[in-house]
Amino acid sequence: MKSIHLKVGRDKSVKRHHPWIFSGAVEKIDGEPGSGETVLVKAAGQPVAVAAWSPQSQIQARIWSFDPRTRIEPSFFVAAIRQAVQLRSSLPAARHTNAMRLVHGESDGLPGLVVDRYDDVLVAQFLSAGAEHWREAILDALVATTGYVAIYERSDAEVRALEGLQKKVGFARGNHAAQRCPIVEHGLNFRVDVEAGQKTGFFLDQRDNRQRVRALAEGREVLDAFCYTGGFSLAALAGGAQHVTAVESSAPALEVARENLAANPLDASRIAFEKADVFAYLRLLRDRGKHFGLVVLDPPKFAPTAAQAKNAARAYKDINLMALKLLAPGGLLATFSCSGGISAELFQSIVAGAAADAGVDARIIERLGAAADHPVALNFPEGDYLKGLLLMKG
Repeated sequence: MKSIHLKVGRDKSVKRHHPWIFSGAVEKIDGEPGSGETVLVKAAGQPVAVAAWSPQSQIQARIWSFDPRTRIEPSFFVAAIRQAVQLRSSLPAARHTNAMRLVHGESDGLPGLVVDRYDDVLVAQFLSAGAEHWREAILDALVATTGYVAIYERSDAEVRALEGLQKKVGFARGNHAAQRCPIVEHGLNFRVDVEAGQKTGFFLDQRDNRQRVRALAEGREVLDAFCYTGGFSLAALAGGAQHVTAVESSAPALEVARENLAANPLDASRIAFEKADVFAYLRLLRDRGKHFGLVVLDPPKFAPTAAQAKNAARAYKDINLMALKLLAPGGLLATFSCSGGISAELFQSIVAGAAADAGVDARIIERLGAAADHPVALNFPEGDYLKGLLLMKG
């Protein structure tokens, strides 16, 4: 096995079992490992881990195991995936939905691999050189472990380019006709566009937060900004919202949202779907003197990395400022950031600045995060990407 040697003093993160090794920490390479090839990681001349090599990425190695004796072979992936799937089957959500995240990358010991289940279809993302290198073995392990034979690949995230990988989309195994996967979540029916939807088709990480909105919506006028395919909107309707205004700039997403509405016994007269730029529409609502009892802000990823944080902060502040102005006294704002480049502390600071500029008093009622099928390994805080605040306006 080829080896990489860490610079003196640059092995601290490995000792803390952080799974990433950046290029600046590598002093020497024995041999010329190929993309995704397994390498032995050495610190002070001693083996400390086995990792996948990624020569084109700033994250040059992603650790498979901190036991250097571990053999990275097909059986390794069978065992890791089986453990991840068993964890999900033990969660309370397994009794309320047939759609869950089965593998959550580094937090499940499988760097760069994401697998979501939508009924009997799996959607997989191979986002690192190591995951790509073991693609066929991983696909075989998924079929063997779950029993599902249809696996759609959505390896089209921008991070693939940083790994020197081309985009790859299409059925990797099984069924070639599943465009809309029907799922159930807490009694609500949804249709998931696994082929063209954002991420893997649906925001499974917001499952618990949709339930929280459902519980809070009764009798309220609700604004769902960046509604995507209507997850929060339908939850609010099911919770007894007086009316829901659902705003989204994507016509295909709104088409699916309307399909989702039609798939449920909900009063369609109590919801209005608006195709519009959310930033502009919030200002239009302000100019019209509209007020809402509950606003949901679930925007796309404004800052994938810390380098984009400054521009993203302005965008987050803008939408939160407008949302707070649109809230009636005593109204609730559920606001989120899924940007890896925005920390929880920075996000709270941005929202606090928005409240100050809006001239309103607000308090945090709850802190919100991703559902339990998106675990966060203690040695990998980067996995805690979804930040949410539930605020009440004074």
